[in-house]
Amino acid sequence: MRNEILELSFEFALDIIEFAEQLEEKRKFVVANQILKSGTSIGASVQEAQNCESSADFIHKLKIAAKEADETEYWLLLCKYSENYPFEEYLLDEIKEIQKIINIIINTSKGK
Repeated sequence: MRNEILELSFEFALDIIEFAEQLEEKRKFVVANQILKSGTSIGASVQEAQNCESSADFIHKLKIAAKEADETEYWLLLCKYSENYPFEEYLLDEIKEIQKIINIIINTSKGK
């Protein structure tokens, strides 16, 4: 069975790794490190949620993923609006899609 959020967050993490390398090439080490941490931890939290002990634990793990997604969006927006920083619009599109799906899952899980 396909798990869309698991797949999307994993693919996003791979894209973020590549983008962090672009930032490092431009010597933007602080932002590269921050975006690498938050962007890859989304998928890690989603993965961890797959084996939760309870519904509350599942929701908690996904809320952590949502917070990391929000932080990643922040770093991407800083890159977009800062001079001399690389930026990839598709990453902003991907993170918004991930945020939307995570929020739907959280809201649906709360209703159970």
